[in-house]
Amino acid sequence: MTKDKYFDSLKQIYPSVSRETADDLIGFETLFKKWSKAINLASPNTLETLWERHILDSVQLFKLAPQAKQWLDLGSGGGFPGVVLAILLKETGGSIRLVESNSKKSAFLRNALAQFQTHGQVVNARIESCYQQIQVPEIITARALASLDKLFELTEPWMTKGAKALFQKGRDYQREIDESLLNWKFDLVRHGSAIEADSVILEISNLQRR
Repeated sequence: MTKDKYFDSLKQIYPSVSRETADDLIGFETLFKKWSKAINLASPNTLETLWERHILDSVQLFKLAPQAKQWLDLGSGGGFPGVVLAILLKETGGSIRLVESNSKKSAFLRNALAQFQTHGQVVNARIESCYQQIQVPEIITARALASLDKLFELTEPWMTKGAKALFQKGRDYQREIDESLLNWKFDLVRHGSAIEADSVILEISNLQRR
């Protein structure tokens, strides 16, 4: 795919994206593929659709809260959406913290954040140990990390103090919502995914235990 095609596909998801940001995101795709050979960030099959299924899928989160300056990504893994958001946040002066318990993946994340000169920070720790260390963010993200009910348990200390969540979920999302309603009350807005027809982004605020 040519750079122009990369840029055009990005603009379809986030129309105001700059050429400089597009170049960084293309560079991140290259970096991810390089590191993935060494530390198995993703299966070989995943690499074939990395741009569409992972990078563009992460970009669409940003357009839901472009004014937010303080973000937190949990279970960042290979950098989706954390590193992608960090690159996008360069345009607005925002910052993001990436929480990842795996040391090798944390090393990759630090390398990526530094290479693209982002205002991001990696916290190599379990989420449960970070509540005192990380101040309440404006937006919390987590991708393919846990069920919605479990995500609420993990994010409760931040969300009950005003943080909003943008959680990406697949086709089974309604079941997860129904199960979580047994234990939690919250405001919910569903956003259809621009990448996967049967997936959604759940925008959640005002979380409370029942």
